[in-house]
Amino acid sequence: MGFGSYDESEQKEQTADDDEDVEAVNVHENDHHGEMSFESDISTDELVDQLGAMKDDEDDE
Repeated sequence: MGFGSYDESEQKEQTADDDEDVEAVNVHENDHHGEMSFESDISTDELVDQLGAMKDDEDDE
């Protein structure tokens, strides 16, 4: 009983020619170099309280 034929010549002739059409990925294509700001009617203290409540809910799970 064998596991199939093994042709060493197929193993030696492997090339990367199949990858010629693959384009490189530019991971910096959507980088943002600048500032971001937003306006909110909620104070910093209220936001911190909301964050604390979310963390407490997460701990309860």
